[in-house]
Amino acid sequence: MYYGGLRDKRFDAERANIVASLLRLRKGLRAQVPDKQPGCMLLATWNIREFGGTKYGGRTEEALYCIAEIISRFDIVAVQEVRPDLRALDRVMGLLGRDWDRIFTDVSYAKSGNQERLAFVWDRNKVRFTGLAGELVLPETESKELAQIARTPFICGFQVGWARFNLCTVHIYYGQSAPEDPRRVAEIAETGKLLSKKAKDYIKIDKEDRRTYSPENLVLLGDFNIFKKTDATFKALTESGFVLPKALMKDELSGSNVARNKFYDQIAFYKEVRDIENTGAGIFDFYEHAFRDEDKARFAKSYKLADPSKFKDWRTYQLSDHLVMWTEFSVDKTDDYLTQLAKL
Repeated sequence: MYYGGLRDKRFDAERANIVASLLRLRKGLRAQVPDKQPGCMLLATWNIREFGGTKYGGRTEEALYCIAEIISRFDIVAVQEVRPDLRALDRVMGLLGRDWDRIFTDVSYAKSGNQERLAFVWDRNKVRFTGLAGELVLPETESKELAQIARTPFICGFQVGWARFNLCTVHIYYGQSAPEDPRRVAEIAETGKLLSKKAKDYIKIDKEDRRTYSPENLVLLGDFNIFKKTDATFKALTESGFVLPKALMKDELSGSNVARNKFYDQIAFYKEVRDIENTGAGIFDFYEHAFRDEDKARFAKSYKLADPSKFKDWRTYQLSDHLVMWTEFSVDKTDDYLTQLAKL
């Protein structure tokens, strides 16, 4: 993270408040998310509400610093709901520093695409982009609910240590405010079917000949707009062969919306985690540390909120109406590789 810009005179009035928010965020992240370390991968997914939008006048510098601070805690983050205007993303990348990179789709102009992009942001000190990048287009389907997914899923390849991941991020259609909107179910089901067919091209592990060892994992993650894990939307994900790491299936793990009662966001592996170990997972609630309820008066005054009662809505356009879902994996397979060499 680059904090030097906070010395600028334009921050004189709010510098102390911004720094206080960042310090609280850092403390909260240290308490709830493991440290980045060699041999481990920290993967996160985050729908950043209208990232690049102009609602309520756009994002404040404090919000952009907070977003960058949160992202910096992870090795790679899948980001949904990026708007056509990339200045907010570019600003966050500048705050993250030169060691960070990103890749994003073009704007979706499909019906219900909401002119959104999908993106990945990663720390090049840990993560290597393998070169694979593409938007998934459905073949002809038998579904009566859709011909094509409105916000085309975005798949990219990355390597962390010994582990190779093909990550596919999605922002599934919402539609009716009901648990099982038919098109939402269809989008999840058809995406899962397509990826399960493609999996044989991505995952190549020969159990008989370990010399062809290829630690490749196909991961589907993002905003699925799943209400509950008992809904048809969740079943559409798992019936295609996708499995959540055990740490993300724990009953005590709450939802990822601000109210913590919806399971919109998910991270799922095709069939299972392969040749790596899942060592943790969670939901990070940034509102416990920044843009807090007790900050309402300060923000109403500083940013001239015409109606302070709208503070809770306003802050979702500063940070988001989705919390951050993350999971950690051990990706160091050196001992296994050396053991295989000894058997040659």
